[in-house]
Amino acid sequence: MKKTGNWIKILVFLPALLFVMLIGWIGISEWKETKAEPSLAYETDNPSGEESQVETETEVLTVKQSEDETETKVPDKEPENPVVHLVFAGDILLSNYVTSAYDNAKGINGVLDTGFRTEISQSDIFMANQEFPFSDRGTAAPDKQFTFRLPPSRVSMMNEIGVDIVTIANNHTLDYGTDALLDTCTALDEAGIRYVGAGPNMERAKQLQTMAVKGKTIGFLAASRVYPDPGWVAGSQKPGMVSGYDPTILLEEIKKARPLCDYLVVYVHWGVERDEKPQQYQRALGKQIIDAGADAVIGSHPHVLQGFEYYKDKPICYSLGNYIFGSSIPKTALLRLDVDFNGGSTTLSLVPGTSKSGYTRTLTGEGEKQSFYQYIQGISFGVTVDEQGVLHHNN
Repeated sequence: MKKTGNWIKILVFLPALLFVMLIGWIGISEWKETKAEPSLAYETDNPSGEESQVETETEVLTVKQSEDETETKVPDKEPENPVVHLVFAGDILLSNYVTSAYDNAKGINGVLDTGFRTEISQSDIFMANQEFPFSDRGTAAPDKQFTFRLPPSRVSMMNEIGVDIVTIANNHTLDYGTDALLDTCTALDEAGIRYVGAGPNMERAKQLQTMAVKGKTIGFLAASRVYPDPGWVAGSQKPGMVSGYDPTILLEEIKKARPLCDYLVVYVHWGVERDEKPQQYQRALGKQIIDAGADAVIGSHPHVLQGFEYYKDKPICYSLGNYIFGSSIPKTALLRLDVDFNGGSTTLSLVPGTSKSGYTRTLTGEGEKQSFYQYIQGISFGVTVDEQGVLHHNN
C-alpha cells in the first residue's frame, strides 16, 4: 500500500514538472530570438547601428517627398481682371491721302501718332466703321457723288492700325456692287478681322459676333439707316446689309443676343452729314435699341462728332465722326469704354485728337484738351466731361 501511494504521488507531480520545464524552454527560446534580432525600439535608440541609419534615411525620404509634393502643387488660378477695355472709333477711309502718308513713312506711324497707337494697343477690343469695300471688282454705283474702293492687299493696314472688328453697314459698302462686298468679306476673313452689319446674305449680315475677353463674352451687332437704294438691304440669298429704317430685324437680333452676351454693343450708321446734333429719330432709335437689350450704342456717318446721352444708365454715342479719312478733321476722338464686371459699372472717356493730310494725332496741350471736353459737354444731353476726359451722367 505504501508503494502504491508513492506511485500515485509521482503520477500527480509528473505533469506539473513537465509543464514547468516546457515554460522554461519557451522562455529561453524567446530570449535567444530577441538577442539575435534586435527590436525596433532598440534599433531606433541605437544611432550607430546600420539598420538605424536605414530608418533615418527612410524618414528623410518621406520628408523630401512631402516637400516635392508642395513644390509641384499647381497654384490656384489668379482671379481674372474684371475690367474689359473697349475702344471705338468713327469712320475709317483709307483714302489716297492716307495711303500716301502710309507709303511715305513706310508704316502706320505715318497715319497714327504714338498716342493713338498706344491707346489702341492697350485695348482688349478695338472697333471702327469701315467706310469702303476691299475689292478690285465691280462698277461704281450710278448717281452717287462719292464712291470708294481699295485693293484687298491694303487690308494689312487695318491690321497695323489694330482693328479687331468693323461694321460694314454703311452707305459705301456697296459702292461697287455685291461682288465688291463679297470681296470685302473675304479680305476681312483672311486678315482675321471680324465684321458685322452686312454680308453675303441676311443670315450673315445680321449675325451676332462675339469675342471672349477675360472670361466675359462681348457681343456686337450693326445696322445702317443711311444707304441710297433699298436694294442695298440683304436678302435670304442676296448680299447686302441690315436696315435701320425698319429696325424690326435688328431689334429681334438684339433680343436673341442678350442672353448670349455679358456685354452687347450695337453700332449704327445714321444721322445727317455735318450736323453736330442728332436727329430726333436717332434719339428714339437709340432708346429702342437699349430697350431691346443693348448695353451701349455707338454711332457714325455725320463725319463730325455728335454728343452723348445716357438712357437707363446705358450710353448712347450719336457720332464719333471721322477718325482716319484723309480730309481735314478738326476734331476727332477715340472712345474708351471700360466695363467693370465686378463693380457692375461702365466708365466712358475720350482721347481727343485731330487729323490733317492723312495723319491723325492726339491732342497734347492741356488747354486744347480742356476746350475739347467742354465742346463735347456742350453738344451732349445731361452729360458732363471732367478734366481727364471722363463722361459723367447727370441723373
